Amino acid sequence: MKFLARSAAAFSLLGLAACAGITPTTATHQPTSMRPPMREITEPQNGSIYSVNIAQRGMFEDRRARLVGDTLTINLVEKTQAQKNASSSADRSSDISASVPTLTKVPFGKALQGIDVSASTGNTFSGKGASSANNNFTGTITVTVIDVYPNGNLLVSGEKQVAINQGDEFIRFSGVINPMYVTAANAVSSTQVADARIEYRGSGYIDEAQKMGWLARFFQVITPF
Repeated sequence: MKFLARSAAAFSLLGLAACAGITPTTATHQPTSMRPPMREITEPQNGSIYSVNIAQRGMFEDRRARLVGDTLTINLVEKTQAQKNASSSADRSSDISASVPTLTKVPFGKALQGIDVSASTGNTFSGKGASSANNNFTGTITVTVIDVYPNGNLLVSGEKQVAINQGDEFIRFSGVINPMYVTAANAVSSTQVADARIEYRGSGYIDEAQKMGWLARFFQVITPF
């Protein structure tokens, strides 16, 4: 009885863990957010009205992202289409025939006379393949600068999490941006981002229902059929 009770408790905990959902893995650059470094406050000199503090931005300074912790908007405009067709064929055949003529003064010659020997082989191969892909991803996401490269390029990363009924949707983006492509509205198109990594994943029982169980995957790997 104790064993059954413990087993029931263990299965209940597993069920609660499954219902809670697991955050899906990601291939984007981490972390998805970064706090800006602490600003060094420089006291102005006596009798001066100008504060030498390069960490603070002036009133008329460009507000486009350029420092760690700054945010900018990514316009997701991804549309790709690819199609590939391939076919190949091979055919090979050969025939061999031979007959035994009249033999004299040869052991068992009379028994071998008139025997016809023929052989033929054939090999045919034909293969065809086709594949196509169509991807369309539009939207916006705001990311954070998590690193500034020595040449001035910005490494950005961000995540947007949306809870919809019984599941969570995760939109993630990361990549390297040339500040020259950032517009005056502090935005950049995803087509101008290098090493772009875009993800749209979900978690919850609806997404779990679309996955093959671990035992089925085990037999899928080891079965020869």
